[in-house]
Amino acid sequence: MTGFDLSVAEQVLDAQPFSRLLKARITAFGDGAAVLELDIRDELLQQNGFVHGGVLSYAADNALTFAAGAALGPAVLTAGFSIQYVRPARGTLLTARAEVVHAGRRQAVVRCDLVMTGADDAEDGGTLCAVAQGTVLSTAKD
Repeated sequence: MTGFDLSVAEQVLDAQPFSRLLKARITAFGDGAAVLELDIRDELLQQNGFVHGGVLSYAADNALTFAAGAALGPAVLTAGFSIQYVRPARGTLLTARAEVVHAGRRQAVVRCDLVMTGADDAEDGGTLCAVAQGTVLSTAKD
């Protein structure tokens, strides 16, 4: 989408007070895909020392919406999404990689893989801890 590139996506993310609170950053954007990253600190953990499910859900929601925005334009909102937690999230870096599966004129279906790196038992490419899928709607006026 002309005029909607990584620098604009970074500005949109920075305009979200909750994203600033979490210190999230968007590291890739375009061609129906987006990558959101979060450094994990103690405040983002639950009582057993794993990354809180709400943090994972936040990352999935935002990554899904940014990926859809790369396909539909900047005026988008999440209509709904589901998330499956496949293993406890442990590590120092959460990466949410989202990619549009199908985009129409007014909506997109997007998948997001949430991967943790930096844990003692992490593989080279990180450890998949959750998978999300959602529908994002364009709010642009025709």
